[in-house]
Amino acid sequence: MKLNVESMQDVFTWKSKGIALPEFDRSKMLQETAKNPSWLHFGPGNIFRAFIASLQQNLLNQGAVNTGIIVAATNTREIIEKIYQPHDNLNLLVTLYPDQTTRKTVIGSIAESLTCRTEEKADWERLQEILCRPSLQIMSFTITEKGYKIKAKDDTYLPDIAADLLAGPKAPQSFLARVVSLLYERYIAGACPLTLLSLDNCSQNGLVLKKAVQEIAQNWEQTGLVKAGFMEYLRQQVAYPCSMIDKITPRPSEKIQKELLQDGFTDMEFISSQRGGCYAPFVNAEKTEYLVVEDTFLNGRPPLEKAGVIFTNRQTVDCVEKMKVCTCLNPLHTALAVFGCLLGYTLIADEMKNPLLYKLVENIGYQEGMKVVADPGVLNPQDFLRECLTERFPNPAIPDTPQRIACDTSQKLGIRFGETIKAYQKSPDLDVKNLTYIPLTIAGWCRYLLGLDDSGNSFTVSPDPLLEELQGHLADVHFGTNMDVHAALKTILSDPTIFGLDLYKIGLGDRIEVYFKEMITGPEAVQKTLRKYLG
Repeated sequence: MKLNVESMQDVFTWKSKGIALPEFDRSKMLQETAKNPSWLHFGPGNIFRAFIASLQQNLLNQGAVNTGIIVAATNTREIIEKIYQPHDNLNLLVTLYPDQTTRKTVIGSIAESLTCRTEEKADWERLQEILCRPSLQIMSFTITEKGYKIKAKDDTYLPDIAADLLAGPKAPQSFLARVVSLLYERYIAGACPLTLLSLDNCSQNGLVLKKAVQEIAQNWEQTGLVKAGFMEYLRQQVAYPCSMIDKITPRPSEKIQKELLQDGFTDMEFISSQRGGCYAPFVNAEKTEYLVVEDTFLNGRPPLEKAGVIFTNRQTVDCVEKMKVCTCLNPLHTALAVFGCLLGYTLIADEMKNPLLYKLVENIGYQEGMKVVADPGVLNPQDFLRECLTERFPNPAIPDTPQRIACDTSQKLGIRFGETIKAYQKSPDLDVKNLTYIPLTIAGWCRYLLGLDDSGNSFTVSPDPLLEELQGHLADVHFGTNMDVHAALKTILSDPTIFGLDLYKIGLGDRIEVYFKEMITGPEAVQKTLRKYLG
């Protein structure tokens, strides 16, 4: 068996293996999408394959839509050439249940796969053609939070953005400038309305996308590189709804690969990308999924509510996002990530068997976060948190690692912990100095940055854009000592670009120093510290 159209002609064999196939006429979908594209997505990674493409397949199966999704890679052809095109743009979704059973589904809703680079002439021209079609309703994104950044920490433009601002829309080198260039093509071709939908896991993602797009366009218009009126088009005829997306889609599992080989597949090899990602013709993911979207679409949209998407207003989306990112999921993930790496864990599910780590995330959620949680109404925070603690995180079938979650932690602390700290600070009924488990986790992150586990052995710290700078501040910290750590930690803990505020000014900096100092005294100091405050 191979994951391609030819092999799928043998329907009996596929169904005998318990594999669900698309329930629509895929050839008609391909023809209709080629003529009247409605949805272009940037970011061909696992969350798109496991969730977004599956939503559209659900609608195709129901007969609620007749077009698929066109997907484009943002910088490299690698995943397109090695994963998508050899398998006729088909994708095998393996849903992982807590009882370790699986459900396998061939996702056939992806109509085309392209690369968004001007150097790829045929693909670039096809993207320009797609943007000029009035039928296009949505241009969506899963490019990670970093993908929207156009400026460095010192507020200067990133080098590729700076070059594109000078050169204009003809052959941009940065991804976001390419997006704006494509939008300019649509403007010139008739200025049809469009919706730009960020589906990335970051706060107020629609506004973040809007700011980046409009800042590039405004520079071009002010310098005469685009026609007057382009900015007005982006303001009046383009929507930027906010969304909250949630589905754990870890790297492909070797266990699932073996299961598929036993089923008879011969083409399930892993591909390691140049950027450190890991892909396979299949994608494994948990069953739980949430997508809440601001219902602001200027050229229509597919009826995704029929596939379980919640449509609401921006205020509610913001509330859901804060509930998840600031209280019920992401802070707990970060705590498990840093302490998991320190204690030698390689699976989140295994960490949840450790009573100390379970109690840590339980206390961060229920004792500290829930007191200031945003209650959106459309989802219940208590139920959401309970599901994370009792079903999602302990799911042994999910091969999610603390090492993956620990990536880019410096970029996440402000929202994952800083917002709760600010809420305590603003509350007349709460005292920020009563927080224990959030500052303990921040101390754990600083301890993690040393790159030494709880036995004193070195480990590879996950990628982070500030890693070199942060480790430089900690260079004089010595494991196995009872040293004064203030000089080493002061610059980090007082940095509002990391935490959203100066932790010393609100009375937490000194406490974090105490926790950190306890964690560097020698082997098993991290466990002893956790036991002291949680045991």
